Amino acid sequence: MKKILLSFTLIALSLTTIQAQKAIKEGKITQKQTYSSTNEAVNTQLAMLGDISITTFFKGNKSRSELSSPMTGDVVSIIDNDEKKMLALMDNPQLGKKYALKDLTISEEDLKNMTVTPSDDTKTILGYTCKKYDVALTKSGVETKMSMYTTDKVTALSDQTALFTDKVNGFPMLIEIEASQMGMDFTIKMEVTSIEETSVEDAKFDMTVPDGYEEMANMN
Repeated sequence: MKKILLSFTLIALSLTTIQAQKAIKEGKITQKQTYSSTNEAVNTQLAMLGDISITTFFKGNKSRSELSSPMTGDVVSIIDNDEKKMLALMDNPQLGKKYALKDLTISEEDLKNMTVTPSDDTKTILGYTCKKYDVALTKSGVETKMSMYTTDKVTALSDQTALFTDKVNGFPMLIEIEASQMGMDFTIKMEVTSIEETSVEDAKFDMTVPDGYEEMANMN
């Protein structure tokens, strides 16, 4: 079962941006991530993950997201949109300390297997008017569907939209991902619960791999 829960974590990582409010270019975002399934047996396993809190620090074209739980361990992803790179760090109870450095330049093949459809649907989240996008991705024959509501008033970068920032305008305040892993269908929901405008030190976005981390394959 631990392998299944770890697979869910890797999917969320690979997939570990108001008219009345001013634009925020630097600060901290808190999100709640939950898992669910129509299969009750799978739901029982997912319940062990519980709700996961994700903290994202952002400044200019850089961001850093952090999450931690007893089952997944500590997961950090750092995005530098100027360099088109993302560094993922995982300190996992089963895998140990692993890292992966991803190129955020999307390939022609991935472009052919991805569709992004803007919608007229909107939703107000924390006072921000958010526009809906529907996204479909096919990777290794497996389709993943994603719906998101974004605001252009928050300039933070998101792990989930890093590969198609030219097709999605703004930071996702709400994301629902429908995916399948090991023959089981499940849904990942990520919703912003707070946004704080505050100064963030540059050291948060250091892309240097810490000592003791080994490279992890198959993150692309």
